[in-house]
Amino acid sequence: MTDIDDTLTTDGAITPDALEALHQLKALGLAVVAITGRPVGWSEPFARTWPVDAIVAENGAVALHIQKPNGPQEPFHDGTLLSKTYQQDATTRAANFARMQAVLVQIERDIPGARRATDATGRETDIAIDHGEFTQLAPAQIAAVVQQMQQAGMHATVSSIHVNGWFGEHNKLQGARWIVQSLWQRRLDAELGRWAYIGDSTNDQLMFEAFPHSIGVANVRRFMPQLAHFPRYITRGERGAGFAEMAQAIIDAKAQARST
Repeated sequence: MTDIDDTLTTDGAITPDALEALHQLKALGLAVVAITGRPVGWSEPFARTWPVDAIVAENGAVALHIQKPNGPQEPFHDGTLLSKTYQQDATTRAANFARMQAVLVQIERDIPGARRATDATGRETDIAIDHGEFTQLAPAQIAAVVQQMQQAGMHATVSSIHVNGWFGEHNKLQGARWIVQSLWQRRLDAELGRWAYIGDSTNDQLMFEAFPHSIGVANVRRFMPQLAHFPRYITRGERGAGFAEMAQAIIDAKAQARST
Protein backbone atom coordinates (compact mmCIF):
# COMPACT_ATOMS: atom_id res chain seq x y z
CA MET A 1 0.00 0.00 0.00
CA THR A 2 1.31 3.39 -0.94
CA ASP A 3 0.62 7.06 -0.62
CA ILE A 4 0.76 9.00 -3.92
CA ASP A 5 1.91 12.63 -3.57
CA ASP A 6 5.65 12.92 -2.85
CA THR A 7 5.82 9.14 -2.42
CA LEU A 8 5.02 7.77 -5.87
CA THR A 9 5.26 11.19 -7.49
CA THR A 10 8.04 13.73 -7.80
CA ASP A 11 7.14 17.36 -8.54
CA GLY A 12 3.55 16.30 -9.14
CA ALA A 13 4.16 13.49 -11.66
CA ILE A 14 4.96 9.81 -11.38
CA THR A 15 8.53 9.17 -12.43
CA PRO A 16 9.50 6.38 -14.85
CA ASP A 17 11.37 4.48 -12.13
CA ALA A 18 8.37 4.58 -9.78
CA LEU A 19 5.98 3.47 -12.54
CA GLU A 20 8.30 0.64 -13.52
CA ALA A 21 8.48 -0.36 -9.84
CA LEU A 22 4.68 -0.65 -9.75
CA HIS A 23 4.80 -2.91 -12.81
CA GLN A 24 7.49 -5.07 -11.23
CA LEU A 25 5.56 -5.46 -7.98
CA LYS A 26 2.43 -6.52 -9.88
CA ALA A 27 4.51 -8.92 -11.99
CA LEU A 28 5.54 -10.63 -8.74
CA GLY A 29 1.85 -11.26 -8.05
CA LEU A 30 1.64 -8.77 -5.19
CA ALA A 31 -1.46 -6.76 -4.35
CA VAL A 32 -0.82 -3.03 -4.80
CA VAL A 33 -3.19 -0.35 -3.48
CA ALA A 34 -2.67 3.42 -3.56
CA ILE A 35 -4.29 5.37 -0.71
CA THR A 36 -4.39 9.13 -1.09
CA GLY A 37 -5.92 12.36 0.10
CA ARG A 38 -6.33 13.38 -3.53
CA PRO A 39 -9.86 13.63 -4.94
CA VAL A 40 -11.62 10.80 -6.69
CA GLY A 41 -11.92 12.83 -9.91
CA TRP A 42 -8.15 13.39 -10.00
CA SER A 43 -7.55 9.68 -9.29
CA GLU A 44 -9.73 8.23 -12.06
CA PRO A 45 -7.19 8.29 -14.95
CA PHE A 46 -4.53 6.70 -12.75
CA ALA A 47 -6.89 3.95 -11.58
CA ARG A 48 -7.44 3.10 -15.25
CA THR A 49 -3.79 3.12 -16.32
CA TRP A 50 -1.49 2.37 -13.38
CA PRO A 51 -0.77 -1.28 -12.49
CA VAL A 52 -2.62 -1.12 -9.16
CA ASP A 53 -5.50 -3.14 -7.78
CA ALA A 54 -7.26 -0.04 -6.49
CA ILE A 55 -6.91 3.60 -5.56
CA VAL A 56 -8.57 4.62 -2.31
CA ALA A 57 -9.10 8.38 -2.57
CA GLU A 58 -10.13 11.27 -0.31
CA ASN A 59 -8.50 9.70 2.76
CA GLY A 60 -10.45 6.46 2.70
CA ALA A 61 -13.88 7.68 1.59
CA VAL A 62 -14.10 6.33 -1.97
CA ALA A 63 -12.42 3.53 -3.90
CA LEU A 64 -11.72 3.02 -7.59
CA HIS A 65 -10.70 -0.16 -9.34
CA ILE A 66 -11.00 -1.69 -12.79
CA GLN A 67 -14.31 -3.50 -12.86
CA LYS A 68 -14.70 -7.09 -13.93
CA PRO A 69 -17.75 -7.92 -16.07
CA ASN A 70 -20.16 -8.18 -13.13
CA GLY A 71 -21.04 -5.61 -10.52
CA PRO A 72 -21.68 -1.85 -10.60
CA GLN A 73 -19.78 -0.18 -13.41
CA GLU A 74 -19.06 3.30 -14.60
CA PRO A 75 -18.04 3.54 -18.30
CA PHE A 76 -15.51 6.13 -19.45
CA HIS A 77 -14.93 7.50 -22.92
CA ASP A 78 -12.09 5.07 -23.64
CA GLY A 79 -14.30 2.06 -22.91
CA THR A 80 -12.69 1.26 -19.58
CA LEU A 81 -15.08 0.15 -16.87
CA LEU A 82 -14.22 1.53 -13.48
CA SER A 83 -15.92 0.64 -10.22
CA LYS A 84 -16.47 3.55 -7.84
CA THR A 85 -17.67 2.69 -4.34
CA TYR A 86 -18.25 4.89 -1.30
CA GLN A 87 -18.21 4.41 2.43
CA GLN A 88 -21.09 6.87 2.90
CA ASP A 89 -24.52 6.65 1.29
CA ALA A 90 -25.66 9.23 -1.25
CA THR A 91 -27.91 11.13 1.17
CA THR A 92 -25.12 11.48 3.72
CA ARG A 93 -22.63 12.56 1.05
CA ALA A 94 -24.97 15.26 -0.24
CA ALA A 95 -25.62 16.67 3.23
CA ASN A 96 -21.95 16.60 4.13
CA PHE A 97 -20.94 18.20 0.85
CA ALA A 98 -23.11 21.26 1.50
CA ARG A 99 -21.73 21.60 5.03
CA MET A 100 -18.14 21.29 3.82
CA GLN A 101 -18.56 23.96 1.16
CA ALA A 102 -19.71 26.39 3.83
CA VAL A 103 -16.62 25.60 5.93
CA LEU A 104 -14.40 26.04 2.88
CA VAL A 105 -15.81 29.49 2.18
CA GLN A 106 -15.38 30.44 5.83
CA ILE A 107 -11.73 29.34 5.90
CA GLU A 108 -10.91 31.33 2.77
CA ARG A 109 -12.65 34.36 4.28
CA ASP A 110 -11.15 34.17 7.77
CA ILE A 111 -7.56 32.96 7.25
CA PRO A 112 -5.32 35.25 5.17
CA GLY A 113 -3.66 33.39 2.30
CA ALA A 114 -5.80 30.24 2.64
CA ARG A 115 -7.02 29.01 -0.75
CA ARG A 116 -8.83 25.85 -1.80
CA ALA A 117 -6.71 23.28 -3.63
CA THR A 118 -6.76 23.46 -7.42
CA ASP A 119 -8.18 19.92 -7.53
CA ALA A 120 -11.25 20.99 -5.51
CA THR A 121 -13.69 20.38 -8.36
CA GLY A 122 -12.88 16.65 -8.32
CA ARG A 123 -13.65 16.25 -4.61
CA GLU A 124 -16.86 14.57 -3.48
CA THR A 125 -16.38 13.76 0.22
CA ASP A 126 -13.82 16.22 1.56
CA ILE A 127 -12.32 19.68 1.15
CA ALA A 128 -8.67 20.64 0.78
CA ILE A 129 -6.69 23.81 1.42
CA ASP A 130 -3.42 24.12 -0.49
CA HIS A 131 -0.42 24.71 1.75
CA GLY A 132 2.46 23.45 -0.37
CA GLU A 133 1.51 22.65 -3.96
CA PHE A 134 0.79 26.05 -5.54
CA THR A 135 0.25 28.12 -2.38
CA GLN A 136 2.73 28.29 0.49
CA LEU A 137 1.29 28.63 4.00
CA ALA A 138 3.28 29.15 7.17
CA PRO A 139 2.94 26.62 10.01
CA ALA A 140 0.72 29.02 11.97
CA GLN A 141 -1.62 29.36 8.98
CA ILE A 142 -1.77 25.58 8.56
CA ALA A 143 -2.57 25.18 12.24
CA ALA A 144 -5.35 27.78 11.92
CA VAL A 145 -6.89 25.88 9.00
CA VAL A 146 -6.81 22.62 10.97
CA GLN A 147 -8.35 24.33 13.99
CA GLN A 148 -11.18 25.85 11.96
CA MET A 149 -12.00 22.50 10.38
CA GLN A 150 -12.03 20.81 13.76
CA GLN A 151 -14.20 23.52 15.29
CA ALA A 152 -16.73 22.79 12.54
CA GLY A 153 -16.79 19.14 13.66
CA MET A 154 -14.60 17.86 10.83
CA HIS A 155 -11.64 15.53 10.89
CA ALA A 156 -8.54 17.27 9.58
CA THR A 157 -5.18 15.99 8.43
CA VAL A 158 -2.11 17.54 6.85
CA SER A 159 -0.38 15.97 3.84
CA SER A 160 2.77 17.20 2.13
CA ILE A 161 0.69 19.59 0.00
CA HIS A 162 -2.85 19.96 1.41
CA VAL A 163 -4.88 20.27 4.58
CA ASN A 164 -7.82 17.89 4.14
CA GLY A 165 -11.06 18.04 6.11
CA TRP A 166 -14.12 15.78 6.10
CA PHE A 167 -17.16 14.61 8.01
CA GLY A 168 -17.23 10.90 8.85
CA GLU A 169 -15.07 8.34 10.62
CA HIS A 170 -13.04 7.17 7.64
CA ASN A 171 -9.28 7.71 7.33
CA LYS A 172 -6.42 6.06 5.46
CA LEU A 173 -6.21 3.07 7.81
CA GLN A 174 -9.95 2.50 7.90
CA GLY A 175 -9.99 2.83 4.09
CA ALA A 176 -7.24 0.22 3.84
CA ARG A 177 -9.29 -2.19 5.94
CA TRP A 178 -12.33 -1.49 3.81
CA ILE A 179 -10.62 -2.12 0.45
CA VAL A 180 -9.02 -5.39 1.60
CA GLN A 181 -12.42 -6.63 2.75
CA SER A 182 -14.14 -5.38 -0.43
CA LEU A 183 -11.66 -6.77 -2.98
CA TRP A 184 -10.38 -9.92 -1.28
CA GLN A 185 -12.94 -10.63 1.49
CA ARG A 186 -10.17 -10.65 4.06
CA ARG A 187 -9.46 -8.82 7.30
CA LEU A 188 -6.43 -6.55 7.03
CA ASP A 189 -5.79 -6.60 10.78
CA ALA A 190 -5.40 -10.39 10.65
CA GLU A 191 -2.61 -10.17 8.08
CA LEU A 192 -0.86 -6.83 8.67
CA GLY A 193 2.50 -8.58 8.75
CA ARG A 194 2.02 -9.58 5.11
CA TRP A 195 1.61 -5.97 3.96
CA ALA A 196 3.89 -2.95 3.69
CA TYR A 197 2.92 0.71 3.61
CA ILE A 198 5.05 3.55 2.24
CA GLY A 199 4.34 7.25 2.73
CA ASP A 200 5.89 10.64 3.32
CA SER A 201 4.01 12.93 5.73
CA THR A 202 1.89 13.46 8.82
CA ASN A 203 -1.29 12.07 7.28
CA ASP A 204 0.51 8.73 6.95
CA GLN A 205 1.26 8.27 10.64
CA LEU A 206 -1.81 6.10 11.34
CA MET A 207 -0.39 3.73 8.75
CA PHE A 208 3.15 4.02 10.13
CA GLU A 209 1.79 3.05 13.55
CA ALA A 210 -0.34 0.14 12.35
CA PHE A 211 1.91 -1.57 9.79
CA PRO A 212 4.89 -3.60 11.08
CA HIS A 213 6.48 -2.99 7.67
CA SER A 214 6.07 0.78 7.41
CA ILE A 215 8.40 2.78 5.18
CA GLY A 216 9.00 6.47 4.74
CA VAL A 217 10.61 7.88 1.62
CA ALA A 218 13.55 10.06 2.64
CA ASN A 219 11.60 13.32 2.41
CA VAL A 220 9.50 12.15 5.38
CA ARG A 221 12.30 13.55 7.55
CA ARG A 222 11.01 17.10 7.11
CA PHE A 223 7.84 16.06 8.95
CA MET A 224 9.57 14.21 11.80
CA PRO A 225 8.99 17.02 14.35
CA GLN A 226 5.23 16.71 13.72
CA LEU A 227 5.06 12.89 13.78
CA ALA A 228 3.93 10.97 16.83
CA HIS A 229 4.55 7.66 15.04
CA PHE A 230 7.52 7.07 12.77
CA PRO A 231 8.02 4.64 9.88
CA ARG A 232 10.10 1.57 10.75
CA TYR A 233 12.34 2.11 7.73
CA ILE A 234 13.38 5.16 5.71
CA THR A 235 14.68 4.95 2.17
CA ARG A 236 17.84 6.68 1.01
CA GLY A 237 16.04 8.22 -1.97
CA GLU A 238 13.28 10.79 -1.91
CA ARG A 239 9.82 10.59 -3.48
CA GLY A 240 9.59 8.33 -6.58
CA ALA A 241 13.24 7.25 -6.28
CA GLY A 242 12.55 6.17 -2.70
CA PHE A 243 9.50 4.19 -3.79
CA ALA A 244 11.58 2.43 -6.48
CA GLU A 245 14.24 1.66 -3.86
CA MET A 246 11.61 0.09 -1.59
CA ALA A 247 10.23 -1.97 -4.48
CA GLN A 248 13.69 -3.24 -5.37
CA ALA A 249 14.24 -4.35 -1.76
CA ILE A 250 11.03 -6.39 -1.95
CA ILE A 251 12.01 -7.86 -5.33
CA ASP A 252 15.45 -8.82 -4.02
CA ALA A 253 13.97 -10.39 -0.87
CA LYS A 254 11.51 -12.44 -2.95
CA ALA A 255 14.33 -13.63 -5.19
CA GLN A 256 16.44 -14.62 -2.18
CA ALA A 257 13.52 -16.49 -0.65
CA ARG A 258 13.06 -18.50 -3.83
CA SER A 259 16.73 -19.38 -3.99
CA THR A 260 16.72 -20.78 -0.47
